[in-house]
Amino acid sequence: MLIRPEMPHDIAAIRDVIKKAFDRPTEANLVDILRDRNVLTLSLVATEGDCAIGHIAFSPVTVGKENSSFKAVGLAPVAVLPEYQRRGIGSQLIEMGLKKCQKAGQNAVFVLGSPGFYARFGFVAAATYGISYEGDVPPEAFMVKELSPGILGDRPGIAHYQPEFQMC
Repeated sequence: MLIRPEMPHDIAAIRDVIKKAFDRPTEANLVDILRDRNVLTLSLVATEGDCAIGHIAFSPVTVGKENSSFKAVGLAPVAVLPEYQRRGIGSQLIEMGLKKCQKAGQNAVFVLGSPGFYARFGFVAAATYGISYEGDVPPEAFMVKELSPGILGDRPGIAHYQPEFQMC
């Protein structure tokens, strides 16, 4: 298996992976819109041979007032073809994505998901830092991982994902 940045010829296969992983088109539509509007910060594809088997996307998130020195992203979605799930591919996509985000100078990564799953990657409840999600979700499901230690200590507020998330 190889994990690499997406390329234009991957787009249809990525859409297929996401639709099959979620058993609906919503998340695939979101990634297409984010890509079309050029707001994907990072998009990685996992391949086996010439076949796409997994995908992960990251896009900008702001907390409180816009501040160009504070760079954060949201991880959404991560998808693996059903027949390849439970083999660690999603975990490898997340780990690679976090490393690439850190290398790119991102300060933090937010995610909305299962605390039991994401804790293994170092995510904690964003409420720990006084940060809440702009939507109606259980506070324990909205998590963050600092990529720059201590960066969230003085940054309480509401996290805002890209407006495209409200469209899907």
